[in-house]
Amino acid sequence: MRLALLLRTLTAGLVLALGITASAAAGPALDKVSFGTNWVAEGEHGGFFQALADGTYKKYGLDVTIVPGGPNVNNRVLLISGKLDFFMTANTLQSFDAVANNVPVVAVAAMFQKDPQVFLAHPESKVTKIEDLKPLTLFVSKEGIASYFQWLKSEYGFSEEKVKPYTFNAQPFLADKNSAMQGYVTSEPYAVEKQAGFKPTVILLADAGFNPYSTLIETRRDLVEHKQDLVQRFVDASIVGWYTYLYGDNTAGNAMIKKLNPEMTDGLLAYSVAKMREYGIVDSGDSLRDGIGAMSDARYASFFDKMVLAGVVRRDIDFRKAYTLQFVNKGVGIDLRPKNLNPKNPQPKK
Repeated sequence: MRLALLLRTLTAGLVLALGITASAAAGPALDKVSFGTNWVAEGEHGGFFQALADGTYKKYGLDVTIVPGGPNVNNRVLLISGKLDFFMTANTLQSFDAVANNVPVVAVAAMFQKDPQVFLAHPESKVTKIEDLKPLTLFVSKEGIASYFQWLKSEYGFSEEKVKPYTFNAQPFLADKNSAMQGYVTSEPYAVEKQAGFKPTVILLADAGFNPYSTLIETRRDLVEHKQDLVQRFVDASIVGWYTYLYGDNTAGNAMIKKLNPEMTDGLLAYSVAKMREYGIVDSGDSLRDGIGAMSDARYASFFDKMVLAGVVRRDIDFRKAYTLQFVNKGVGIDLRPKNLNPKNPQPKK
């Protein structure tokens, strides 16, 4: 009996065929929940892995399996088909696209108040604001051209004549001091500094007015309608996981991330967390009052109008179907935020 219990305990956190799970060996029955991310495990997913690794999901009565995404994995399709219960959608544009195509999913929480999309520039180019990027050669991905770059054109008058394809390789940027490269504030600046030995200038698009939510929790409408308590517990536990990952002991979450993705080094993970705090990616704006995961009608309307003006989405879609505020803005986990947090610079003071 003791050997069986020991084996159950040791295997509870092992990687399964479709992901990684933390099941209860004993005690009250837990509700089984599956959650798919949109990419391989990384610091930008840290709060979810933290909630799994430190037992927060279990405290909320959930037996959660996280199914990592990847280049050949489409977890959103698995959500729609009923094989997953929740999905980590990248940004608000994907939610608008679901409405446009009558896909029965809805965003129930926004873990990132700011999209982490940035441009990196060489210090020699003397870039200090987004307008300073206009004369430079810009390395932009196909997805970027179809989304945020259309906003740059409508809002700031950028031209695609200066754009070259970004293939997720920093070498063309490093070779041209009169260029800028897209990236995430949580990763690419770190990689450039390690590879080239200089700190690039970083321009966060969110601070220039590009205001989608990012890293949203998405689920099917039938779960929102028929399993409201389950959805609420998953949202609340994920929020607590994010507070712990940002401000508490995130050792357990990082260990799980590194196990699933050995490319995530301690240095990169620490950098990601520091930049999420410094730029207020997770905890800023409305979340300072309403808690991590906060969303608002006004914010959705504002971003929708910008995307319509930029020609990215159609005016005739009912964007309000993309989300519900039912499960957020309740102040869950706010007591876990450090008391000395500066609202204008959301990271604990030294």
